[in-house]
Amino acid sequence: MNSEIKLLMDKSIEMIKSSKTIYLCSHVQPDGDNIGSLLALGMAIKKLNKDVSILKVDEIPKDFLFLPNIDMIKEQNAVETIDLFISLDNGDIERLGIGKELALRAKKIINIDHHITNDNFGDVNIVIPSAAATGEIIYHFIKEMGVEIDKDIATCIYVAISTDTGSFMYDSTTSITHLIAADLMNKGIDLNEIIVNIYQSRSLSRTKLFIKTLNTLEMLCKGKIAVVSVSRDMLEECDANMEDAEGIVSYIRDIEGVEIACILKEVEDDEIKISLRSKSKINVAEICSKYNGGGHKKAAGCTINKSIYDAKESILKEIYNYIR
Repeated sequence: MNSEIKLLMDKSIEMIKSSKTIYLCSHVQPDGDNIGSLLALGMAIKKLNKDVSILKVDEIPKDFLFLPNIDMIKEQNAVETIDLFISLDNGDIERLGIGKELALRAKKIINIDHHITNDNFGDVNIVIPSAAATGEIIYHFIKEMGVEIDKDIATCIYVAISTDTGSFMYDSTTSITHLIAADLMNKGIDLNEIIVNIYQSRSLSRTKLFIKTLNTLEMLCKGKIAVVSVSRDMLEECDANMEDAEGIVSYIRDIEGVEIACILKEVEDDEIKISLRSKSKINVAEICSKYNGGGHKKAAGCTINKSIYDAKESILKEIYNYIR
């Protein structure tokens, strides 16, 4: 940890200690890094004998309902005064959903994130793009707080890091990431419970959607681009929901020869969520930034307000500019 980050963490910790009303929040469409980081920091702040509320801004995927103290994430009653609002794993204030209103009402905002596209919307911004996951930053933050990382906190941080690194496969994984994981395992976490819940409990509905989505697969540009689509009709036919499409884009990225993988998800007639993954040097965050999206160099997303057909034409036109 460099001296500048340490100063920002120390300042943030003092803000936590001096605040009475503390809210934690992350982005809509929560993922493992989002949920694990929220729970870990929430439990750590409670150990300082502080009242802390974790705001639920979207439905929690069932894969993560096994996490300790998951009921801390809930719909919150409005309060007149918010001393401190802490945003985790969120690149811009718009992605907070209903949390945006509370953030704007707060006296101070702490922004903790690892996305390179973060726009530094906080009063204090602890943004570390080199971190493998926000959970990795939270690990160091809790250490700096002087709070013991017990089994429950360790479980949540491990899930945050594991899910956001593709089970430690992505380039963002470093020797530091593995050292943190080792320390967390030494806290007595149940690794089998984590693996079964996160990676080995695919529902039949998700499996059906996976198969149906693969049937839409298109290989373009001599196999360098792989594209699949998920429509609302497909969700209904499979008795699935959009969270069941999680992981498909990474699967098609792994096809031999593919440089960029793309999945288009039809949320509404003219609201298409797009996720991009790259395998080598192509910066998909740069592509998504053209549509006010963002993320990481090899994993990013955006929304295009067009029909699924027109959205596909638009994103492919942009992708072609990056394929050699």
